[in-house]
Amino acid sequence: MKLVEGVNRNRLTSGRVLARNTLWTIGGNIASIAIALFSVPIILRYLGTDRFGVISLVWIVEGQFSLFDLGLSQALTKLVAEKLGASKEQDVPAIFWGSLLIMAMSGLIGAVILRAISHWLVYSALKVPAAIQVETLTSFHLVAISLPVVISSAGLRGLLAAYQRFDLLSLYRVPVSLFSYLAPLAVLPFSKKLGPFILVLVLSRFLAWIVHLVLCLSVSPAVRHSVTIQGAPFRYMLRFGGWMTVTNIVGPIMVNVDRILIGALISMSAVAYYATPYEAATKMWIIPTAISGVLFPAFSTALAQDRERAALLFERGVKYIFLSLFPIVITALALGHSVLHLWLGETFALKSTTVLQLLVVGIFANSLAQVPFWQIQAANRPDLAAKVHLTELSFYLLLFYGLTRSYGIQGAGLAWMVRAIVDAIVMFWLSSRLLPESIPFTQRLVKVALFAAPLFLISVSIRNQALAVVFVAVACAVFLIVTWSKYLTPKEREVVQKPLLFLSGVQFRTR
Repeated sequence: MKLVEGVNRNRLTSGRVLARNTLWTIGGNIASIAIALFSVPIILRYLGTDRFGVISLVWIVEGQFSLFDLGLSQALTKLVAEKLGASKEQDVPAIFWGSLLIMAMSGLIGAVILRAISHWLVYSALKVPAAIQVETLTSFHLVAISLPVVISSAGLRGLLAAYQRFDLLSLYRVPVSLFSYLAPLAVLPFSKKLGPFILVLVLSRFLAWIVHLVLCLSVSPAVRHSVTIQGAPFRYMLRFGGWMTVTNIVGPIMVNVDRILIGALISMSAVAYYATPYEAATKMWIIPTAISGVLFPAFSTALAQDRERAALLFERGVKYIFLSLFPIVITALALGHSVLHLWLGETFALKSTTVLQLLVVGIFANSLAQVPFWQIQAANRPDLAAKVHLTELSFYLLLFYGLTRSYGIQGAGLAWMVRAIVDAIVMFWLSSRLLPESIPFTQRLVKVALFAAPLFLISVSIRNQALAVVFVAVACAVFLIVTWSKYLTPKEREVVQKPLLFLSGVQFRTR
C-alpha cells in the first residue's frame, strides 16, 4: 500500500474517499469486536472469574485515564485538517509534536496518580480476593507505566485521521488488536498469574504506539522532516481540548448513569431488564460513529476552504445515517417484542420491549445529532456543546429520577429518549447558527422527522406478529423506493448500482 501520496485538499473532502473511509472504520470495528469475542472466553477459562474481573478493571481504568489526553487528540485532528485545507502543511509538525509532548506529559501525570492510588484501590476500595491482591497491585503498576504511551497514541491516530487515512488506521488496527489479545493468550499455558498476562498486554501497547508513529511519519513528510514544537498553538490546543474534555466527561455520565441509578432506585434484576435492550440498541452507534469520525476532519478542512462543501458534507452525513438506521428503527419498534421473546423468553420480552422501543428512538435521534455535534467542534466552538451537556446533565438527572420512581425502567427509557431528542434539536439549531448554509437541509429534515414520527407510533401499536411483519416489509419497501427516487442523487445511485450489477453478472458501463 502506498502511504505517501502528498496532500490533495480536494481528496481530504472527497465523497468517494469519505465513503471508503467510513467502510474501513466499520470493518475495523467489527473485526476488533470479533477478535474480542473469540479471546474473552479463553481468557476467562484459563484465569478464572476473579482474575478475569481484575483484567476487566484494568481495561476500565485504562479507558478512564484516557481522559488525561485533555481532548488534545481531537484538537490535533482539527488543527491539522485546517492547516491542510489552508495549504499550510508546514505548520503541521509543530502542532503534531507539541500535542504529542503535552499528551505524553499528561500521561506521565496520570501514571504517577495511578501508581499512588493503586494500593488503596486494591486493598481498600475494591473487593479483590486476598489470594490475588499482590498480582492485582502489580497489574495496576504495569498499566501505570503504559499510560503515557496509551494516551499519546490517541494523538498519533488523530494525525492519521486528519489526513483521512482511516484505511491505515483500520488495516493496522486488526493486527494490533490480534497481538493485543493473542499475545497475552500465548502466556496462559505457561502461567495463570496476572503479572505475565498484563506485561504482554502492556508491551502490545508499546508496539501499537511504534506502528502508529511509523504510519504518521510515512503519511506526513512534513512531520518526518521537521521535529519541532516552536510555533505550536499551545494555548488554543489546551482551550479546545479542555472543552472537549468536559464533553468527554459529561457525555459518558449521561450515557452510563442510568443503569447505576436503576440499581439504586429499583433492583439489580431491573438493571438486567434495562441493560440488555440497551446493549442491543446501542449497537446502532457503529454506523454514525464511523460516519461522524470521518466527517470531523473533513469538516475542519472544508470550513477552512469551502463552506458550501462543508454544508454538503453535513447534508450527506445526516442523510446517510438516517437512511442506514431508519429500516432498523422501524423493524425494532414493530418486531422488538418478537425478537426479545425468541432470544430471552416471554418474561424478558414483557418487561423489556417498551424499554427497547424507547431507547431505539432515542439512539436514532442521538445518531443524527452526531453530525452537527462534530460540525460544531470543527467550527471552533467546542464550548457550545460542552455548555449544553453541562446544562442537560442536571435536568436529565431530575427527569430520570422522577420518571424512574414513577414508571420503573420504562420511565428510565423515556427519560433517555427525551434527553436524546432535546439534545439533537439543540445540536441542529447550534449547527445551523454556525453554518447557515445547512439551514435549507435542516428544514427539510424537520419535515421528514414529522412524517416519520407517526410511522414510529404505528409500529409500536401493532400487537399481531404477522401484521407487524407485513407492516415492516411494506414500510421498508416503500422507504427504499422513495429513497431511490427522491433522496439519492444520480451519482449515488450509480455507486449503489455498481456492486449490485457486478454481483448479478451484468456488465456496468459508465457513460
